[in-house]
Amino acid sequence: MSTINVMVIDDSAVVRQVLAGVLNDAPDISVSHAVADPLLAIERLKQAGHAWPDVIVLDIEMPRMDGLTFLRLLMQERPTPVVICSTLTEKGARTSIDALAAGAVAIVTKPKLGLRQFLVEAANELIATVRSAARARVRPGAPAPAVPTPKLSADAVLPPPQARAMAQTTERVVAIGTSTGGTQALEEVLTGLPRVCPGLVIVQHMPEKFTAAFAARLDGVCRISVKEAQPNDRVVPGRALIAPGGRHMVLKRSGAQYYVDVLDGPLVNRHRPSVDVLFRSVARNAGANALGIIMTGMGDDGAAGLLEMRTAGARTLAQDEDSCVVFGMPKEAIKRGGVERTVALAAIGREIQGVGGR
Repeated sequence: MSTINVMVIDDSAVVRQVLAGVLNDAPDISVSHAVADPLLAIERLKQAGHAWPDVIVLDIEMPRMDGLTFLRLLMQERPTPVVICSTLTEKGARTSIDALAAGAVAIVTKPKLGLRQFLVEAANELIATVRSAARARVRPGAPAPAVPTPKLSADAVLPPPQARAMAQTTERVVAIGTSTGGTQALEEVLTGLPRVCPGLVIVQHMPEKFTAAFAARLDGVCRISVKEAQPNDRVVPGRALIAPGGRHMVLKRSGAQYYVDVLDGPLVNRHRPSVDVLFRSVARNAGANALGIIMTGMGDDGAAGLLEMRTAGARTLAQDEDSCVVFGMPKEAIKRGGVERTVALAAIGREIQGVGGR
């Protein structure tokens, strides 16, 4: 890949300096501009002779024009991969979720204190996120892990299924796993579902504190109920449970009823929550009573788990390449044999309704 041209927009001089230094240290990334607000960015972009950036790293709360307004204008005029660099606060989480809905492809969180040290320590994550964003398909209005940690499988949280789940019942479960581009894709799918549909359990790779805001946003625009999962939440028709950032979610069964548990544990495929962990638990406890769907995202999380679901008798689907922002996760699941069929994003809602519910 040729050099990735990056523009940084942040009102903090410290953030601009450190981000530029960290990203410029990568051999395939060059920060061409680092400016204090979107109006300055627009001026630079309009100047003749300046190459359009491949990726923009964007703060949200800035003077003169906020990042969300700039993002919406950008996506209307010239869609460009945008990585949100946001402070990890409840308010910041809600705004960043709006930014993802407007077309941003990823979030990098930053603390209020110890900012310089944090950005230096998170260099691998920042670089990987920019590389992932540069490969994303942005439509009008990821991160590939590079941390030096062992890549654990779902074995670190749950043992492999030993036998098929109990015979088919009237209860149905739909399990969805997604990452880069998934916030917009999930919104399109879930807003199209009727009030009565099978219960859903969802892993969307997202930082801690952001999943609650994401679930609240979806709950406000969907006919179904959407919430961040808590231990012992029932999986019932007309409700979607989203795994909380920073914790794994697993499906459990009591008689003919399904519920979830939320667990601490190591990163699996360098993610927590992990799609593989959820899918393995669904294979173990729901088997043929489930539908597994893997959607847009970078990497291979969920590929092994979806194969386990299919082996256990579940139906399995993957979002097709044309409708994915990043085709990495579906492509790997197809490669490993876990996918029964690929479908366009627009058709996923119909597939879910076809599973049936009580």
